[in-house]
Amino acid sequence: GMTRAVGNLCFPVFFPQLAGGIILGVALWLRHDSQTTNILYLQLGDKQAPNTFYVGIYILIAVGAVMMFVGFLGCYGAIQESQCLLGTFFTCLVILFACEVAAGIWGFVNKDQIAKDVKQFYDQAFQQALMADSESSNGKAVVKTFHETLDCCGPDTAVSVITPLWRDDLCPKKDSLLETFTQSSSCHKKIDELFSGKLYLIGIAAIVVAVIMIFEMILSMVLCCGIRNSSVY
Repeated sequence: GMTRAVGNLCFPVFFPQLAGGIILGVALWLRHDSQTTNILYLQLGDKQAPNTFYVGIYILIAVGAVMMFVGFLGCYGAIQESQCLLGTFFTCLVILFACEVAAGIWGFVNKDQIAKDVKQFYDQAFQQALMADSESSNGKAVVKTFHETLDCCGPDTAVSVITPLWRDDLCPKKDSLLETFTQSSSCHKKIDELFSGKLYLIGIAAIVVAVIMIFEMILSMVLCCGIRNSSVY
């Protein structure tokens, strides 16, 4: 009877692989998303675009990869009916759970800060691009990348209507003057949307996985007790 039970219990222990796969997928998508990579790889003079965003993603990638491995460990422990392996599995889950919660909290806490840093970086580039000696710096190139990637023009709404008229070389070309007025959106708003939205996703992914892991921990304890009891008789 015990081996059949273990066989059934090996199926739920497969969840860490699933959860790990979900995290890895989300993290790699965020890491290689063209909008964020376009912006975060920019350099203004010798100043690099703020890269804090990637810290959260790298935590997720690490957690996802380790989780997939831990899933195998739990399954193997269940088949072998090894308390030691299941104990290790449980310990790994607890550590991963802590990392997960940390990544989730980190995402929510840094949501506004990251957008703020990127906005500051953009503003500096915008100022440099507007200066007469902007040929000497790459401010213009940086600003154009922001504008084209996010389809925006100028830091705020007022400026985004004036800028295309005043410096049409900086903004994405629109078909008509009317479009220029109606479709120009401020880059600050677009930066907020980009990072808040993405970090929100990191937070949600972290919470979903944390829930799966609580379920896992309970299961591995049940399994462990089951093995302990069966070895007594």
